[in-house]
Amino acid sequence: MNIAIWVLTGSALGWVGYAYLNLNQDRGLMVSLIAGAVGGFIGGNVIAPMLTAGALAPGDFSTTALFSAAAVAAAILAGGNLIHKRWGV
Repeated sequence: MNIAIWVLTGSALGWVGYAYLNLNQDRGLMVSLIAGAVGGFIGGNVIAPMLTAGALAPGDFSTTALFSAAAVAAAILAGGNLIHKRWGV
């Protein structure tokens, strides 16, 4: 369940970035959603366990993991936007 929350959080950030902050306008909404989802998954599944202690039970919800997922998703969206504007890739 945590993975779904992380992916949805990243996708929501991708949508907000596309709709309101005008990030990734040239590449489209789907790219923003996918980049946000991948960032959320990486942030919650890879980065969060390195930054915090493990949960008491493996399935417990962790707000630290949620914030890590959101931060990494935002970083991937912003980085992707900068790379696209600089090199047009």
